[in-house]
Amino acid sequence: MRNYYVDQFSFVAHKFTRSEIRELLKLVGQPGLISFAGGLPSPETFDKEVIKELSCYVIDNYGDIALQYSQTEGCTELIDALINWAKTEDIAITPKNMLITTASQQGLYLLGKVFLDPGDKVICSVPTYLGAIQAFRTFRAEFITVPLDPHTGMETDQVEAILARDRECVKFIYTVPDFQNPAGVTLSLKKRKHLLELADKYQILILEDSPYRWLRYVGEDIPSIQTLDQGQGRVLTLYTFSKIFVPGFRLGWAVGPENIIEQMTIAKQGVDLCTPAFNQLVAAEFINRGLLAKQIANNIRLYTKKQKIMLEAMDSMMPKVEGLFWTRPEGGLFLWFCMPEGYDTKEMMKKALEKKVAYVPGSAFDPHGGCGHCARINFSFPPQELIPVGVGRLAEVVKAEVMATKSR
Repeated sequence: MRNYYVDQFSFVAHKFTRSEIRELLKLVGQPGLISFAGGLPSPETFDKEVIKELSCYVIDNYGDIALQYSQTEGCTELIDALINWAKTEDIAITPKNMLITTASQQGLYLLGKVFLDPGDKVICSVPTYLGAIQAFRTFRAEFITVPLDPHTGMETDQVEAILARDRECVKFIYTVPDFQNPAGVTLSLKKRKHLLELADKYQILILEDSPYRWLRYVGEDIPSIQTLDQGQGRVLTLYTFSKIFVPGFRLGWAVGPENIIEQMTIAKQGVDLCTPAFNQLVAAEFINRGLLAKQIANNIRLYTKKQKIMLEAMDSMMPKVEGLFWTRPEGGLFLWFCMPEGYDTKEMMKKALEKKVAYVPGSAFDPHGGCGHCARINFSFPPQELIPVGVGRLAEVVKAEVMATKSR
């Protein structure tokens, strides 16, 4: 079939690229393939019977509301439930500081729509979340990247140096402070406080992307940047139910300064009018019955085991090669696996797929195409018994690649 109207596509549309992660997710159903690629929660965490019961409850008690359009800001029932939930994080908010979103990915898009003009700059770490790169690129933003320390997170001293010389063009600082996607690294308390100092000094917004905050397996909690801000208006935080409830409901929420939430609400009206009321009401009931806290505890128990299995398999199966390493996160869903400099995990991916194992090449997480020797590896989705099998297959690919390089 002819490619109709291609010459009439917008400049932005011509720059669209498919998500490497979304494309790799198509492989998950391939027979025999063990996927470490997508950031998928385990289906074992989906309490289908409870969701079925809650769905019937919502239809019986809120049917006319649940099946109707809702207000753009979100259903009052879910907003109230989340305001109470936020108290566990020592965050005091009002409905005017919150917007229900169609998952946190929409929050990234809306924030970009509100703040970014072509050529505006965003500061982020490298590597950083691919979905944020895609969302901000839609608005022709440019990225200024700083390194990610594998122990303490993004190098805030370098953020300060950038702001000192180029503040006018920078619209906000983007960070995933807790068990970062893709590296699993957590931003230290000292660096969180430093970012807030920079936000104060340079009057710049911090965009805190927080999908994994409640999934900690070892170590002590660090206050969120939103909590540390104490209502000063220097932070906008995006949350999601995708990793702590169910991703299929596509529910998230944004918390931040009232004027920014208002602009994001107006922007949302031009995107989807409203997030589905039915999903919101089920989630509200889930929270109000105390089931969310229980689900998070169950998730932590399961993912703690899976992460331990993966790390033990990596330790025992991977070759001992100088420059080969992986992170050991305190929570979240991912490890960041790095070959020595000069290797190409995108090329290795072809051989990995032949061995029936998948991951995401590291170049997907660098807006400038770096990190080519690294890869993101997910441990939450595959069944426990298949994790060592998949690591073994990946180790075979790594060993073959190392041997081939040595023989050149």
